[in-house]
Amino acid sequence: MNRRRLLAVGATAALAGCVSYPGDDEPPGTEPPESETLVRDAIETRRHMTNLQARRTMTVETPAETVERTERIARKPPAKQRIEVLESTDPDIPAGAVTVTNRATTWEYNPSTAIVDKQHHPNKVDTDRTRLVLESLLEKSRLGYEGVETVDGREAHVIETKPPVDDIGPTVDLVVGETTFVVPLRMTGDPDAMDVSRTVWIDKEYRYPIKERNTVEIDGEIRHELTVTYEDLAINEGLEPGTFTYHPPNDATVVTDGRKPLGVFESRAAAEAVAPYNLPEPAVPESYLLDRVTVVEKADRFGTTTTLWYNDPNVVARELYVAVREVQRFSPDALEEIEIDGHTAYRRDGRIQSVFWTCDDVSYEISSLTDDTPLLEIASSIGCP
Repeated sequence: MNRRRLLAVGATAALAGCVSYPGDDEPPGTEPPESETLVRDAIETRRHMTNLQARRTMTVETPAETVERTERIARKPPAKQRIEVLESTDPDIPAGAVTVTNRATTWEYNPSTAIVDKQHHPNKVDTDRTRLVLESLLEKSRLGYEGVETVDGREAHVIETKPPVDDIGPTVDLVVGETTFVVPLRMTGDPDAMDVSRTVWIDKEYRYPIKERNTVEIDGEIRHELTVTYEDLAINEGLEPGTFTYHPPNDATVVTDGRKPLGVFESRAAAEAVAPYNLPEPAVPESYLLDRVTVVEKADRFGTTTTLWYNDPNVVARELYVAVREVQRFSPDALEEIEIDGHTAYRRDGRIQSVFWTCDDVSYEISSLTDDTPLLEIASSIGCP
């Protein structure tokens, strides 16, 4: 479903730096917390977050218009979320709109068209975008500590940050939650005339962003301002059963995108009953548990892919997967050749670390988003069954 989104879907904050300044409202003699420390605390809160729920208000202001949306949100990082729009002045995302995402499926309901877009994505790799942005900006941005303010009755540390000058360009990525929001801005005149700032309020108790304001100015004029505020924020307090399950209205038309899996299973044995080959039993680190097994039938020339997904339930987005395919999908010439127990294999480094190899008519892949995962040892435990 293609539609204009003036407001981004996610919401949180990310900033960083190495310089702190005392706030005007701090008691005399009080040393303010280091801005770096506050951001690192926010990263740790996110890393070990099990769930979040809140009422969220998003406001976008430009010289031409102001759009506001209030939503009820629930999240289980990194992949599960539910967003219910309560009030909205954005005609493209009206009140009553609902988005529900779980590991395998996303549902988007637009009440103005009575259409539900059901998107299948059983093998989507879920990164924790919020944590990655916090970590990235911790390394790159300049910031200043601006004291303490109250947001929704809660005390919050205020941090103002600016990206490095080299990172400011004609388009600006406004990262709000799990979504990157790109604001197209046409540069006229001196590129140095663009000023981008981000102010973040980090909740004192939770050590987590509770409000964010992103401002873009050109030649002293505000061209775009996005403000996001959480109310009734609750972290790790549990969610109602069925939060990430969706049942379309009876009068809605359901439009389906993506390839529907043959099944999403809770056990290896259940998946093996429908897979056209035997499934491996990889020796993964003790902290990892089997989350699910997806079986997807591709086009005839690609056969069936079965993916065993493992994650660490104590660390958000610490995940690895083992994929078994009937058809080899990797290109050896583009990878580093290695050897595992006498078998030729291939390694890929980058955002996703991977090892590939083929045994007879079955091709294997083991991948992880974290570079501390012992991929070679896990691959060795699978070998060529």
